[in-house]
Formats: sequence, C-alpha cells, structure tokens
Amino acid sequence: MVELSPLRRRMIEDMTIRNLSPATQRSYVHAVAKFSRYFGRSPDRLGLEDVRAFQVHLVSTGISWPALNQTVCALRFFYGVTLGHAEIPERIAYARLPRTLPVVLSADEVVRFLEAVPSLKTRTALTTAYAAGLRASETVDLKVGDIDSERGVIRVEHGKGGKDRTVMLSAQLLRILRIYWRLAKPQDWLFPGRGADRHIDVQVLYSACRSARVAAGIDKRVTVHTLRHSFATHLLENGTDIRIIQVLLGHNNLSSTARYTRVSNGLIRRTTSPLDRLNVEVVPPG
Repeated sequence: MVELSPLRRRMIEDMTIRNLSPATQRSYVHAVAKFSRYFGRSPDRLGLEDVRAFQVHLVSTGISWPALNQTVCALRFFYGVTLGHAEIPERIAYARLPRTLPVVLSADEVVRFLEAVPSLKTRTALTTAYAAGLRASETVDLKVGDIDSERGVIRVEHGKGGKDRTVMLSAQLLRILRIYWRLAKPQDWLFPGRGADRHIDVQVLYSACRSARVAAGIDKRVTVHTLRHSFATHLLENGTDIRIIQVLLGHNNLSSTARYTRVSNGLIRRTTSPLDRLNVEVVPPG
C-alpha cells in the first residue's frame, strides 16, 4: 500500500470534512498530482504563475472545457483550503463554457436505443435512468430498498452535492423492475456488479451506451446524461411545470433547468405567434 504524503493526506482530510463526494475527491487529488508532475515539484512550492502556465498547457492539449474547469476547482480548493492562501483562488480563472444545446433523443429513438441494449441488467439500469432522469452515478448507487412501490417514488440518496431527493416511479418502470427482480434476484444493490457487495461499475453503462447507439443506428452522441436530457425535455413538451422538473433533476438553480426550453420543439410548435392575433391581408388593396 502506497503511503500518502502529509500534504495529500491533509487535502483529503479537508475534502472529507467538507463532505465532498468520493468521486470529487479522486478527481481533485488526480488534478493536483498532475499539476505537480508537470513541473516536477511539490504543489505547495508552485505559485499563481505556475497555475497559469499549467492552464495554458492544458488548453494546448485540447482538454475539454468541463475537464479544464474541474482542474480549476481542484487547484482553487488546494490553494484556498489546504494551503490557506485565501487570496489565490479567485485569481485562478475558470474557462468560459461554450453555450451548446444538450443532445436530446426523440421518443422513438429512446425506444430503439434501449431495445438495442442486450444485457437485462444494463438495459434495466438505462431504462431507469431515463424514466427518472437520473445521473449515471445515481443510477448505479440505487438499492433495492430505494424503490418505494407503495408511495410510487424512488429515493435518490447522496446525489450531486450530497443531496437526497425523491423522483417519480412510473407504473411502467415498476413493471419492468419487477420482471427484472424476478429474473435477476438482486439483494442489496439494485444493479450489482461482479460481486453482490458492490454496485455495477458506471463504466459498464458508458460502454453500453456507445454500443447501443451504433446498434440502434442513431447518429447522435448518446450517453447516460443524454437520457437525462431527454427525460427533462420530454416532460417539458408534455406540459410539466419547469419548477417541478427542476426538483426532479435536483438542480439548485432554475437557470440550469431552463436550458431545456431551448431544445423543446413541442414547446416551440405550441407557442402562438403574435401575428396570429392580427387580421392581415396578404394581397394589398388594388
């Protein structure tokens, strides 16, 4: 077992105290270690100019904007909390994210995609992700006891930001889960991994998405998050109040949910043009 340096141990303790998720902790530690390796020095001996040079290097490698900002979050935490340099974090700039529209599947594409997943367990997991608008991590973290059939809800524990929430349990999803339970007999984890004591690896879902997209003949990029985007957009098109969708998705800010109004074709089609309230003749009077 590799012994942790005092600095890394301190950072992990700082993150644990603040209840950062295990995934976030791994990401932050990895980012700071990468920063340190790039200069070949301990990160507590590197300064703001080094951070800037590292950001320039990352951009030159073609790193994605979300990954770059994750690194920024890690370095801001490291300097501001672990090293106690309160003046540095605000000077480490975030990358401005391109304003892109989320990819959304049509209802027909959702059906084709899910039916192209050959594994019972993986298909059921991805169906659950779409039916309840769950993130990939929230899907694999589900336990059998989180399915509350009497109340018609699913409990999502320790979602993004460590928040718990409740989402709907559709009648059709309940039927699918009952068939799955009868065939697979999960005990604790709803979607167990190779051993019953662990849940399915999230990478299994990612891989299944890539394969199913090709098998279904869908030319869009499809991930578990695409199913979440589609869930929100389909709810909006069916007339669900955007504030309800916000709660179901676990968004802190309504602005995060409002982006789906930009991709809802049904909402656009049902919007009345102000011209429809006017009586305008096409042919001018002779």
